[in-house]
Amino acid sequence: MTAEALPTPPVLAPTPRRTRGARRDAMRTFVITFFAVVIVAAFLSPLFRAATISIKTSSQISQTNEPIYPADPQTFSYQGHDHDIYNVPINGTTRKLALVTKGRTESTFIDPAHPAAGTITWPGSWRTLTPVWVFSPQWGNFLEVWDLINYPRLLFNTIALATIGTIGTVLSCTLVAYGFARFRFPGRGLLFTILIATIFLPGAVTLIPTYTIFYKLGWIGTWLPLLVPAFLANAYDVFLLRQYLLTIPHELDEAAQIDGAGPFRTLISVVLPQAWPGIIAVAVFSFVYTWNDFFAPLIYLSTAPDLQPISVGLAAFHSIHYTSPALIQAGTLMTLVIPVLLFIAFQRFFTRGIVISGVEK
Repeated sequence: MTAEALPTPPVLAPTPRRTRGARRDAMRTFVITFFAVVIVAAFLSPLFRAATISIKTSSQISQTNEPIYPADPQTFSYQGHDHDIYNVPINGTTRKLALVTKGRTESTFIDPAHPAAGTITWPGSWRTLTPVWVFSPQWGNFLEVWDLINYPRLLFNTIALATIGTIGTVLSCTLVAYGFARFRFPGRGLLFTILIATIFLPGAVTLIPTYTIFYKLGWIGTWLPLLVPAFLANAYDVFLLRQYLLTIPHELDEAAQIDGAGPFRTLISVVLPQAWPGIIAVAVFSFVYTWNDFFAPLIYLSTAPDLQPISVGLAAFHSIHYTSPALIQAGTLMTLVIPVLLFIAFQRFFTRGIVISGVEK
């Protein structure tokens, strides 16, 4: 008994409507991706320019027709002297010749490939010629900046201020946000409204009274005016953490209370393990803000140069070495390394904290 072969199902050709829809979606994806790449390139172009300038020489930056990449003029040694090589048009072709004698109406060149052939006289002004550049990054600019501004000391001060300030901000803001998110007490709404209202208060309004208080306390010239306020919480981070804590179900707190856990134990064992994205977002915000802060350290540490962070030290360095753009950009890029690495390391948690997502009830 033979088995009958099953009929092969017919292959359906894609309908024109489905094909047009796929093409439309592909075109929409291409357009969105193209504009996204253009916008990202526009935002990153200043950083790219700073990176290229930081490894250039001062002589290259000062020239008008210098290339965008770091380079030095190519030279050729002839009779014990180094001569720059230029692109010289001769008989309809362009040759790379070394300039031996400069002149207004005619100049003398030598062919680096055939120096024994003697000199070549070219009629014309050598200033109209373009030099030949060779790729030559100046990595020594970073080492020079490291030594000129005592970078290790400034880096230590900045890391210490940012780390201690971040710890104080996370501790104080977490406790305050936990109180507003989990406890009911008289006047809670009014207190939270007053706290949020401080966000709209300009810093220039409180500058003189705050400085006067710190001056009376004898804290000017120390780190205390920069670190103590971090342990007293701030409205923005408290609001961010409170909104995140509100997404965590209250049933978890009630279960912990049934097991005999107090409020502090509930915070440590139940709330914090689920609030790490929000806490990391606050920590990254605080660290980057303290790292980039310039105004407060300039005011309170102007009399203590040994305690100043990188932001103030770089500003003083700019005012002294303003004629060396390469060194200025090198110092600026060196300050970006740690914040960028920090953001890359905690990017996933940072994004979750900003979105304010949490455990669904």
